[in-house]
Amino acid sequence: MKDLILTEWHKLNAEHFGRFRPLLAMQLIFRLVSLAFQWLITRYYLRSCKLQGKLIFTQGKPKVVNKGTIRISNRVRIWSTVNQTRLSVGKGGLLEVGENTRLNGPTISATHEVRIGKHCRIAPHVIIMDGDFHDVNDRLSEGKKQSIIIEDHAWVATRAMVLKGVRIGKGAVVAAGSVVTKDVPDYTVVAGVPARIVKTLKPAQV
Repeated sequence: MKDLILTEWHKLNAEHFGRFRPLLAMQLIFRLVSLAFQWLITRYYLRSCKLQGKLIFTQGKPKVVNKGTIRISNRVRIWSTVNQTRLSVGKGGLLEVGENTRLNGPTISATHEVRIGKHCRIAPHVIIMDGDFHDVNDRLSEGKKQSIIIEDHAWVATRAMVLKGVRIGKGAVVAAGSVVTKDVPDYTVVAGVPARIVKTLKPAQV
């Protein structure tokens, strides 16, 4: 909590450099009250999840359907402003979201296992699904399920799709509108349908 107060104080100083200190202190109090209210709302919205940290916040109301396990780590932000974030976990399924990751309006379906690492960015309208829901030949069957792993510092851009059995490597970037059907190596940019490597990144660029 001390870190949060210091962060907000530094933000205010940067936004209103040179302003009378008591006014900044009042603004800080209002900000902290607002954050406390948002914290309580977040606890209500994510009441079916296992929250592994205190500094987890939502903005807007996400849709959460949890019949399995959802683990959300500290400093995760779940935004539903541009698009509503939708988290759906089936019976026996697992969704895990690592520390300081931002979910900004994706749809995530975990019928088996979806693991998202630390410091990731998942953009609006992204779809992440670890199962087919139907078989090509038997439409009444559940189809195949395979784990999706998104490593630390990955970024999945707007309207991308990540399908079952895929690992997105550390520091990788999935370009907007791409469909990821196979593993993405660490520190690469993939784009297209299906997604292919278009660029290699240096770790310092991420």
